[in-house]
Amino acid sequence: MATMVETPPPPPPPPPPNPNSLAQPTPAAEPPSPQGPWLGPRRPSIRLTSEFDSDSSIFFHKISCKFLDSLAKLKLSFHNNNDGEIFDPQLGFISKHLSLHYDLQNHNALIKGCFDVGSRFHFNAAHDVKAQQGEVAMVADLADPGYKFELSSVVPAAGFPKATLKFPLGEISLEEKEEEEVKKTLSINGILQNQILNGVFSAQFKDDDLKLRYLYKDEQLSFIPSISLPSNAISFAFKRRFGPSDKLSYWYNLDSNYWSTVYKHTVGKEYKFKAGYDSEVRLGWASLWVGDEEGTAKSAPMKMKVQFMLQVPQDDVHSSALMFRVKKRWDV
Repeated sequence: MATMVETPPPPPPPPPPNPNSLAQPTPAAEPPSPQGPWLGPRRPSIRLTSEFDSDSSIFFHKISCKFLDSLAKLKLSFHNNNDGEIFDPQLGFISKHLSLHYDLQNHNALIKGCFDVGSRFHFNAAHDVKAQQGEVAMVADLADPGYKFELSSVVPAAGFPKATLKFPLGEISLEEKEEEEVKKTLSINGILQNQILNGVFSAQFKDDDLKLRYLYKDEQLSFIPSISLPSNAISFAFKRRFGPSDKLSYWYNLDSNYWSTVYKHTVGKEYKFKAGYDSEVRLGWASLWVGDEEGTAKSAPMKMKVQFMLQVPQDDVHSSALMFRVKKRWDV
């Protein structure tokens, strides 16, 4: 008779992990890079931007890419017409402290550089190789915040450098001026502004001309009268906002009786409609923007900006023109 062997019971399951335990789980191995170690670093992205203006029938193209971990950028731009002719090609190298722009058609280069000495002194320089001319500037941040002192001069120097003092209420410049049949004189230019009542008063002076301007602005209304001396030319601007999407602007020059007006309606940041009239050129117009007018094509829907404009001359309505402009960006 066969003897039956009793099978031992299975081992108990392992206890659940203790949440208070300091032991960390072993991370899973990362999948290998799709490029593989033999392909080296990732290829820098290339940006292509094209723009077309129907008024001039000219295309503008710009190709750029960043490299060295975005420390520098290489840029190529050119224009072409409907016949395929390429003109005004430009090649540029741009970095934080040095930039080089080379004109392939005129064989000329513009070199710009900047560097800092400590935290308060900043130096800038520019040189046109073909013209053998340039400019150097030094900007010093003074001890008090909001105050800066700048010295700038053309190269080769033709006189004393231009000195500019910037402060919270404006700036004043002193430079040497030379006119025909007149000896060199010192010219003082600048602008001063200050808060008065509920607006900002500014005085801008250059040589013998003085322009006084006052800006009153609240959430719905802006009023800007100005006068130029010694010509006594008076003008004013009036702007009225009707809600967050509608705005009306009006300019009037009392000296010439010319006036202009613009109405603007926006839908978000992507759509904007404008319509206006200018009495000096006797022209009415309307414009529609698809994409932020002040922004870049990168932030626009489908990375494309489109503008349509209709111009209607008052004296010849039959010569009205419809124009458009398109700007598109591709990331490769």
